[in-house]
Amino acid sequence: MANDKLTAAREFFAKDMFATEAAGIEIIEVGENVRCQMTLAEVHRNAVGGVMGGALFTLADFTFAVASNFEQPPTVTLNAHISYISAPRGKTLVSLAKIIKTGKRAVFIEVEIKDELGNLIAAVDFTGMRA
Repeated sequence: MANDKLTAAREFFAKDMFATEAAGIEIIEVGENVRCQMTLAEVHRNAVGGVMGGALFTLADFTFAVASNFEQPPTVTLNAHISYISAPRGKTLVSLAKIIKTGKRAVFIEVEIKDELGNLIAAVDFTGMRA
């Protein structure tokens, strides 16, 4: 059953081509937890070789989208605050969405991004509105 949900989520969010195709983000877990991952490539790098802040935000935003929209009413971001904590040392980033509260109209979700070495890279607080 968990694999069926994961397959359904991947099929639904394949339409989000910027995240899945351009950024290369993959959904790796849905359910109580939502996890996504992105393997870093040259396209994610800035002029000095670091990971673009936009790449990190895209990973967090996509993770929020999966957590707030999969098997849920359509939800849009009202506000997001990102803290860039450290540079990734690994080659893969993993995001985890923690649902703080969901209501009829508002959704509050925290997303953490870590590298595969366990280093905290960024933290994002999202406020969403149900459509």
